[in-house]
Amino acid sequence: MAQLRIALAQTNPTVGDLDTNADRLITWTRDAAERGAHLVVFTEMFLTGYPVEDLVLRTSFVDASIRALEEVARRLEQEGLGDLPVVVGYVDRAGLAPRAGQPKGAPLDAAALLHKGEVVTRTAKHHLPNYGVFDEYRYFVRGDRMPIFRLHGVDVAIAVCEDLWQEGGPVSVVGEAGAGLLIAPNASPYEKEKDDVRLELCARRAREAGCALVYVNQVGGQDELVFDGDSIVVDASGSLVARAGQFTEELLVVDLDLPVSEAETGSVPYDAGDGTTITVDRMVLSATPVEPYEPAPSTISERLDLPAEVYSALVLAVRDYVAKNGFESVILGLSGGIDSALTATIASDAIGPSRVNVVLMPSRYSSDHSLADAEELVRRQGVTSQIVPIADIVSAFEKEIDLSGLAAENLQARVRGMILMGLSNEHGHLVLTTGNKSELATGYSTLYGDSAGGFAPIKDVPKTMVWELARWRNANSLPQFLLEAKTPIPENSVTKEPSAELRPDQRDTDSLPPYEILDRLLDDYVEKDMGSQELIAAGHDPALVTRIIRLVDLAEYKRRQYPPGPKITPKNFGRDRRLPITNRWRETTGQA
Repeated sequence: MAQLRIALAQTNPTVGDLDTNADRLITWTRDAAERGAHLVVFTEMFLTGYPVEDLVLRTSFVDASIRALEEVARRLEQEGLGDLPVVVGYVDRAGLAPRAGQPKGAPLDAAALLHKGEVVTRTAKHHLPNYGVFDEYRYFVRGDRMPIFRLHGVDVAIAVCEDLWQEGGPVSVVGEAGAGLLIAPNASPYEKEKDDVRLELCARRAREAGCALVYVNQVGGQDELVFDGDSIVVDASGSLVARAGQFTEELLVVDLDLPVSEAETGSVPYDAGDGTTITVDRMVLSATPVEPYEPAPSTISERLDLPAEVYSALVLAVRDYVAKNGFESVILGLSGGIDSALTATIASDAIGPSRVNVVLMPSRYSSDHSLADAEELVRRQGVTSQIVPIADIVSAFEKEIDLSGLAAENLQARVRGMILMGLSNEHGHLVLTTGNKSELATGYSTLYGDSAGGFAPIKDVPKTMVWELARWRNANSLPQFLLEAKTPIPENSVTKEPSAELRPDQRDTDSLPPYEILDRLLDDYVEKDMGSQELIAAGHDPALVTRIIRLVDLAEYKRRQYPPGPKITPKNFGRDRRLPITNRWRETTGQA
C-alpha cells in the first residue's frame, strides 16, 4: 500500500471572473502545499465558475478559459508550487466540425491535471444532465476519454460530477481498468430533503469502481442556485473517511492508504456499458510511493438539520448575490409581518445589519401593532430604517384615477414598490422582495408592487416553512451569522394571523385556505406534478383542488416577471418548472 494526502478545495468561484478564480487557485494550492498535500482537487468548472450557461457558446469565453488554464499552470510553477499536482475544472472545446443540433463550438465541461507548469492531461464530463435545473445538452458535447495518472505509485482516475450519478460510463470503466483512487470534481446544487443521497451515491460508486473515491463539491450562491459543499471521501468499501462542512469554504485534507499499481501505460478503449466507448489514457507522474508518514486525523463534519441547512442556504444565497453583483447594501419594505421580518433577518445575517435598510410604509389600513412590530425588529437588529406613510400618496393617485376593490388594494402595493425602487435608484441599494412560495404559486402578489425588486430571498420557501425558519432562527444564535441578536424576530410577527392589510380587517384566509392545507396541496401539485384526479385521490378537497389549480395556472405570467431567488425545494419556480404562459390546457378537465 502507498500513502497519499489529498486536499479537497471546497471553494466558492465567481462565474466569469477567471482572473480572481485563478488567483484563488494559487492561494488554496499554497495552503494545501503547506499542509503537506500530494494532490489538490478543485471543483467542476472552477476556473470559469458554474453554471456559465450561454457564455460557453461564445468563442471568446472558451478561448479565455483555455488560456486561463494554461496560464495558471505556469503560475503554479513560477510560484514554487509546480511539484504539487492540481486537478481543476474549466471549459474546453472538442474540436468537432459544426453541425445542426450541436452546441456552437462544441464546448466541453472539462477537468485538467496541472503539474510542473504544464497541462498534463485533460478530460471532460461524459454524462450530460438534462433534467431539473440542468440543460447541458444545450451547452456541451460528451467527453469520451478518461485519464488515469500514477501519483506516488497510485493510479488516480478522474470523473466529472454527473458521471457519478448515472449508470455506466466512467465509473464502469474504472471498475474494468482498475485504479486506486477515483476523484470527482462537482458542482451539485443544494435542495432540501435530499436526505443523504450523496454519501449513499459515493459509497455505491466506490464499491463499483473498486477503489476509494474523493467527491469535491462547490459552495456558494449563483443566481437561483445554491451550492452547499458537503465534500465527501469514502474508502473502497464505501465507508465514510472524511466529510467537509455545509455552506462554508473549506480545505479538507485527508490521508489515504491506497494500492500500488504496476499497470502498463498507454491508451486503451473500454466499453462504457452505456452504448459508448471511453478511452483510458494511462500515464505516470511518479511511480515511487512516498516515505511512510504519520497520517493526520480525518475530519467528519456533522450535517445540519433541515431548518439550519435551509436557513444557511438562504443566507449564503443573499450574501453571494449581493457581493458578486457589486451591491453595497439592500433595502426592503418592513410591514411587521412574518415574511418581511424573516427576509430582513436573513439579510442581516448575510451582510450585516449596518448594510440593511428597511422602509416602514403604513397605510390607512395598517394596524398599530404592525408598525410597532416593525419598529421592534429595527430595535433588535439595528438595521437602518425610515418611515414613509403612504396614505397621502395613495390619495393623490385616487384623486386622479377612479379605482375600487382589488385595483385600489393593488395601488397601495404599487406605491410601496415605487418608493422602494426610487430609494434603490437614489442610493444604489438592491431591493429585496419578501414574497414566499405559497403566495407566488397562487398569484397572491401584485405586479410592480410587492413583486418589484432585484432578488427574492424566500421565493422558494412555502409559508409554513417561513414560520418554521423564523422560530428556528429565534432559538439559534450561530457563529456563521453576522447578526448578534439572540431573538431577532419579534414574537408577535411570528404568532399573529397573516394579513396584507390592504383593506379593513383583511386576512390572508379571506383569499386563500389556511396555509397548512394550502402548502400540502401545492406540494403535491407543484413539486410532485400530480393531476387533479391524483390530488383528489390523495385526500385533497375536490372543490379546493379545482380552485387552487386555477389560481396556480393563471399566475404563470406573474411568476415570469418575479425576481430570481434561491432554490431550496426539489422544484422551484424558474429553472425547474417551465410552463407556457399562453396555455388553454385545464388540469381539472383534461381539455381546453
